Amino acid sequence: MAEETQKSAAEAPAAAAAEVVAVSDVPEAEKPTAAIAEKEATPEPVKEPAATEEEKITESASFKEETNVVGELPDPQKKALDELKQLVQEALNKHEFTAPPPPQPAKEEEKPLEAAPAAAEEATPAAATVTEEESKPEVPPAEEPKTEEPAKPEPEAAPVAEPSEPVVVAEVIEKVEVVDEDGAKTVEAIEETIVAVAAPAEPTPSEEAPPAEPKEEPEAAPSEPPPPPEEVSIWGIPLLADERSDVVLLKFLRARDFKVKEALAMLKSVVAWRKEFGIEALLEEDLGSEQEKVVFMNGVDKEGHPVCYNAYGEFQNKELYANTFADEEKRTKFLRWRIQFLEKSIRKLDFSPDGICTIVQVNDLKNSPGPFKTELRQATNKAFQLLQDNYPEFVAKQVFINVPWWYLAFYRMINPFFTQRTKSKFVFAGPSKSAETLFKYIAPELVPVQYGGLSREGEQEFTTADPSTEEIIKPATKHTVEFPISEACQLVWEARVVGWDVTYGAEFVPTAEDGYTVIVQKSRKIGPAEEPVISNNFKIGEPGKVVLTFDNQSSKKKKLLYRSSTKPSDCA
Repeated sequence: MAEETQKSAAEAPAAAAAEVVAVSDVPEAEKPTAAIAEKEATPEPVKEPAATEEEKITESASFKEETNVVGELPDPQKKALDELKQLVQEALNKHEFTAPPPPQPAKEEEKPLEAAPAAAEEATPAAATVTEEESKPEVPPAEEPKTEEPAKPEPEAAPVAEPSEPVVVAEVIEKVEVVDEDGAKTVEAIEETIVAVAAPAEPTPSEEAPPAEPKEEPEAAPSEPPPPPEEVSIWGIPLLADERSDVVLLKFLRARDFKVKEALAMLKSVVAWRKEFGIEALLEEDLGSEQEKVVFMNGVDKEGHPVCYNAYGEFQNKELYANTFADEEKRTKFLRWRIQFLEKSIRKLDFSPDGICTIVQVNDLKNSPGPFKTELRQATNKAFQLLQDNYPEFVAKQVFINVPWWYLAFYRMINPFFTQRTKSKFVFAGPSKSAETLFKYIAPELVPVQYGGLSREGEQEFTTADPSTEEIIKPATKHTVEFPISEACQLVWEARVVGWDVTYGAEFVPTAEDGYTVIVQKSRKIGPAEEPVISNNFKIGEPGKVVLTFDNQSSKKKKLLYRSSTKPSDCA
């Protein structure tokens, strides 16, 4: 859905749009290159044989879709699935899918740092006074040691502060005039030590002991039972509820080469995006039906995968183009419609282990606007990114038809950036080979008539359940088809030559020798632009055969499709 994708210059197609790249945006294709470069630059350390097993898983991608039955998975893949299920269960228990990110803790360390400058500022004036006083001449007192010695130990023992507490010590020298008995004046300097503490002293441990007991109250609080695991669903399937969730988890594992932690991260990201985008509410919105001819589902392929058609040529309609891409609001509406269409298609898939849970994408590039439409390119790139990131492994096959030369040239340029697994899903066909290519994967009766098949709207004699026969008309030859009739009835048939440009006629030839041949359809040349499917019927009253003749005078072989049925009740 997921990232192994490539797309033409139009919007990204359904469930597989994740695997289709906008041809106009080369940088999108460079993302796989960055990933490859990262892998080469930082190879994973080989800690144990598990690394080798993971490597084998990556290289084991084949042209055939892998099984979703757990019992049939290789052992390394089983182990990866079990590990992912365990991690998902832990995440559900911790409510990691829906819980908001935890708040950042406050940095309490900054508070003491702020108090320190304040204490320093308070001490500054005292320091200045000391400097001024020290500049005056001093007379050292003779009796200074005797008077100050006993006092000095007291200030040293008094300040008891934590190592982190800022302490400021200042010395102040006082000058005192002393008058002797003889009247002579002397100056005596008395030195004092003043201790300034920025914060009050902490109480002694003995004082703290009694109130410390209430702090144990929070330990007794956890009597509440833990909350139940959260319930998370994706595409209508609850995670870890049943075996269908194994199929969902395998999609994420395959999208991340069975790297368990990366698959879990992608799963969490997808769940968060779906909630933010409002997927459940989007399913109920009425976004109009203007795009029904651009993207539509029609039938299944030969393996049972639903087929989604993307007809980019519809955007040649200027009115439709303007209504879809003229401004940001219209482009956003188109994007929401595309996601809604994809979600509704996915809800119809069968996620049981042996069910069909992928889609075949058919991308018709006929008359595509190309990579030069800015508005289309913007919408395509945005859709591509969303589908690539949030819809992993929903494409079984990517078939590009009516491919112009410039698209093939672009693909050759970006081809080295894709993995073998991604490239194995791509099929390209030019205009002359488109119908023939589709018939390899889809039965002709299920291919829309505009792409060379027999499926068309309206009431028809035949349904998609009626099989058709395919034959080749060789160049410059006449080819006949016979419907033998043994009893009276009404014969109904329809036929189509892909590309026509042949002469067609029909007649009834009775079995009796004396019977007369009846012209049912006079021979006429049918060109490519004329009716794509010829339907006819004929009432038969005797045994015989209806013969259809196709005269191909061109130098190219032609693909012929036809089917018939009889209706006895309608006979004359």
